[in-house]
Amino acid sequence: MALLDYYKTLGVPKDASDEEIKKAYRRLALQYHPDRNPNNKEAEAKIREINAAYEVLSDPATRRSYERITVDAYEVPEEPPDPDVILREMERKLAEEGRRELFAILIKDMTRIKAELAVIREATVARQGYDTFKDEIVLERAAYVLPEFLTQEMEGRKKRLLDVALQMMVSQRVAKREDEKQVQAVLERLESAFNRGRLTGYRDALELFYVRR
Repeated sequence: MALLDYYKTLGVPKDASDEEIKKAYRRLALQYHPDRNPNNKEAEAKIREINAAYEVLSDPATRRSYERITVDAYEVPEEPPDPDVILREMERKLAEEGRRELFAILIKDMTRIKAELAVIREATVARQGYDTFKDEIVLERAAYVLPEFLTQEMEGRKKRLLDVALQMMVSQRVAKREDEKQVQAVLERLESAFNRGRLTGYRDALELFYVRR
């Protein structure tokens, strides 16, 4: 089994400095360079993996994003990796990131939570005649009010996470870099997962304080 771990790819510890990462990349890039390994498919695959790892870890912002979605690095089969398993796991991680983000915002604002619960309770009673915490109605409300919570900083952070996640999917051959439609389809799945997570974060925060009447 192989870990999806860019630090391991470059052979450096997780607390490696920028200079250590650069030196490791240069050494490996020379070792696996196509000119030194003509017609070597294994070297071609290795250099793609090394380039992907360096592209992510060499930039502080993308490195932080990478670490957020690989806290508990997961294992994938070496021969051959299952693209759907890898993609579903990344979707799970991104959904959890989105969930934590909205949950953290709402849980600090009891006034807003009470106001949202009041609106949801009214809509629920009007629709079905009695009060209950119904996911369908709560998530509809979440989708409606979500733009009110989003900031430019949050959207920038989301973009960085998605960019890094997509790079990881390409390096794992979940999507072929040369297939633009496939890459776009994977990106849309990743973004959808993150957005679903945000809605779930809204729901989870409200559910903590919901009392049936």
